[in-house]
Formats: sequence, C-alpha cells, structure tokens
Amino acid sequence: MADRIPVILDTDIGSDIDDAVCLAYLLRQPRCELLGVTTVTGDVGQRAALAELVCEAAGRRDVPIHAGAPGPLLIGPGQPHVPQYEAIQERPHTRDWPSNTAIQFLRETIRSRPGEVTLLTIGPLTNAALLYATDQGIAPLLKQHVLMCGVFTAGNGHGPGSLEWNAMCDPIATAMSYAARPPASISIGLEVTTKCQLPADECRRRFRAIGGPLGIVADMAEVWFRGRPEITFHDPLAAVTMFRPEVCTYQDGFVDVVITPPLAGLTRFTPSADPAPHRIAVDVDPEAFFAEYFEP
Repeated sequence: MADRIPVILDTDIGSDIDDAVCLAYLLRQPRCELLGVTTVTGDVGQRAALAELVCEAAGRRDVPIHAGAPGPLLIGPGQPHVPQYEAIQERPHTRDWPSNTAIQFLRETIRSRPGEVTLLTIGPLTNAALLYATDQGIAPLLKQHVLMCGVFTAGNGHGPGSLEWNAMCDPIATAMSYAARPPASISIGLEVTTKCQLPADECRRRFRAIGGPLGIVADMAEVWFRGRPEITFHDPLAAVTMFRPEVCTYQDGFVDVVITPPLAGLTRFTPSADPAPHRIAVDVDPEAFFAEYFEP
C-alpha cells in the first residue's frame, strides 16, 4: 500500500448531505490517516454530533472531533441550520461539546507534524482563516490545503461570475484562506463537482449495500431527499483527489476573492499568473471518481 496521507477534515456536515458522504469515504479509504474533524458555521455542536456518529459507525471512536467558529468573521450569511441532525437526535451522542476548540486543535496537530498534514476544507472557510490569522507561521507547515470552494472556469452551467456557497458564506475568510499560500493550494470548484451526481435510489442502494459509515449516512440522506432527488458529490470529489489526483485535470494560476457586496465571495482565477500559487481542477472523469469512491 502507498504511504498513508494524514488529513484533517473541516466541515459543515449536516446541511448538504455531501459532507457526510465525504467523511464516510475518508473513514473507508485505507490510505487516509484521519487525524481529526473540525466543524464550522451555525450549530457547530450538532455538526460535531453528526461527525461523531458517522465515525462511530466506522468503528472510529478514536477520531478527535472539535467544534469551531459558529459564524462568519464579519459579513456573509453563514450556514445556521443543521437539518440532518433530525436523523440522529434521538440516538445517544455527545451534546455538550466544548466551544471553539477547533483552532487550537488545528494549530497543535499541524505543528506536531510539519510538512505532513493535508487540511481538507469542505465548508465555509472561517476556521481556516482564523487558523491562518492567529498563527501566521502555520501555512508553510502544511503539506497542502485542499478546498471544495469557488467557481473558476466556464462549464456545466456555471462560469466566472457565478457564486459558490462555501466561498460566499464567509467571503472575508475565503479571501484570507487564499491569501495564506500554503505549499500547495488545490481547489475543486462547483463547475467540476456538479459533473459527479447520482439519483436518490442509486445512492440508497449503494450506501445500504456497503454499510458501515454509509449506513448512517443513508439515514441522514433521507432528510436531504425530501427536497432533492439526487446527491451531487461536491465534497467527496475534493477528498478523492487527495488519493487519486488523476481523476481531475488541473491548471495553475492565481485566485483572488471579491469581499464587497453584491458579489462578496466571488472567486476569480487568472491562469498562468506569475506567481501561480493556486491550482484549480478544470475537469473530472466521473466514472473514475465513482469507481474510487465506492471501492477505495
């Protein structure tokens, strides 16, 4: 087996179902050394409880889980609601999560393993921005920062000028995260992730057949399916690229972020810029992605 990859997942699990689908993949991927999960935006305690039960379903009660920042730094809508908590609220779980422990956990874990840790952010970037702002020497100590964030190129009904939810929830945090410039910054944008989609019945069948953490995710997905007839695998695609980067093709350049309304959170990509500190995905092979997701 190839070397394991140490990963910290920062997530707004409990709003869109793909966060839980992403966590289940990391727990099933044998090359993933999941160092911890941090939650961001809204009721971060409920989000932590969801992560706790998904980890527990995988037999991984050892994974540290920390609640992070509940709101945007200054402007932005945030993500206040956690609808999928309904699926687990009657199950035994931790209800008294200590507040705002995520940033210290991120700092201590990254500093304990310089040059090794991948930070995977699949929600608003408030925790990441606070980490970079409060420890200005931390970015160079990461191996890479992988983001499900933004829209960068034209494709699949999206294009430059389109807003993406994670980026716009906390636009100042988004700008700060791109400005931090860790050794590698790799963004998987909405125009690429929307090419990876399965209908509800197919998801139900596959999740139940595999079981483990996907069993409880299947329960959570039923809340999602009340309003949507499919799952788009936005966040799982970002996770898969850490282990199978070849499922996507990429371009290097420079990302800047609009921080003033009405386009706050807009991500703008300049290809082949000098310097070119940011890499973006420009296309994906959905068949290769799903093969990896379901049989890592």
